[in-house]
Amino acid sequence: MTTGIPDKLYLRIGEVSATTGLPTSVLRYWESEFTSLAPKKSSSGQRLYTRKDIELVSEIKNLLYAEKLTIEGARKRLEGKKKYRKSEQSNDILAALLEDVRLELRTLRDQL
Repeated sequence: MTTGIPDKLYLRIGEVSATTGLPTSVLRYWESEFTSLAPKKSSSGQRLYTRKDIELVSEIKNLLYAEKLTIEGARKRLEGKKKYRKSEQSNDILAALLEDVRLELRTLRDQL
């Protein structure tokens, strides 16, 4: 779904609308409903979406239109994914830390 995203650093709301097939009013409404969707604004107030923002819009569109979730349900699903990603990253960090401790302990054991 995100393969049609133009190769630009920022896209304006009209370009995002054309890419995703969603009206600009829907995109603005989703900004108020999903706190994680917060495109930057230029000095003139124009919304500037990044690739990450567009991928999030596509994910929200899938949750609402394909999976037929309510906005509240989609919000909860996105929060659950966010928590899962954080815990996954925490597990990776802890595993690396444990490996460092293990190596340090082996080094100390070998010195004795």
